[in-house]
Amino acid sequence: MAEDSFHLPGQPVILPRGPVPQLGDGVYQREGVIRASLVGIPRHEASTLTISRLRPHPPAPNSIVLGSVTRLSPLQALLSISVVDGVPLPPGEEFIGVIRTQDVRATEKDRVKIGDCFRGGDVVKGLVISLGDARSYYITTARNDLGVTFATSEAGATMEPVSWQEMRCPKTGRIEKRKCAKPEGL
Repeated sequence: MAEDSFHLPGQPVILPRGPVPQLGDGVYQREGVIRASLVGIPRHEASTLTISRLRPHPPAPNSIVLGSVTRLSPLQALLSISVVDGVPLPPGEEFIGVIRTQDVRATEKDRVKIGDCFRGGDVVKGLVISLGDARSYYITTARNDLGVTFATSEAGATMEPVSWQEMRCPKTGRIEKRKCAKPEGL
C-alpha cells in the first residue's frame, strides 16, 4: 500500500521499516495492528504517525466528482454531486452538475443521445470542466475512465459493464445502453 493512499477507519496502516512511531491523532492500535480511525492519508510528523481529518471542498475545474443522475433532458443530464476529489460532502451540501451532450464523449459528439448514455439514479464519475452558471458546474465524461460506474437495471439488480457503451443485468441478461467508465485497475 502506498504511503500517500487514503485509509478508511479500521484499515491497517502499513509502517516503513525502522522504529515504531508514536501514535497521534487519527490512528490507534488494536491487537498489535496500527489502524486508521479517520478517513485520510497517514503522515509522519517527526516520530509521530497521524491522520488528519479531510476537509471537503467545492468542485473546481479539473476536480473528479461522483454524483447521481437526478434529471434527464434531450440536451443534458443533471447530477447531484456528492463526492469531490475522493472526499464525501456532508449530507445536504451536494452540488449540481450538468453533463451536456457535447461533453459526454470525445468522438461523434453530434450523435450523442442522453437517454442512451445515462438513466435516473445512475452513479457517474466525471471531471469538472468549468464553473457553469450560478447554480451548477459543467461536467465531462469524455475520457475512458469517466462515465457510469454504478447502475441498477429495471429488474433491480446491479448492472455489469460489458463494453464502453453497454451494461448487462445479471438477473435477466438484458443489455442496456450507458456511457460506461472503464473500471479502475484494468
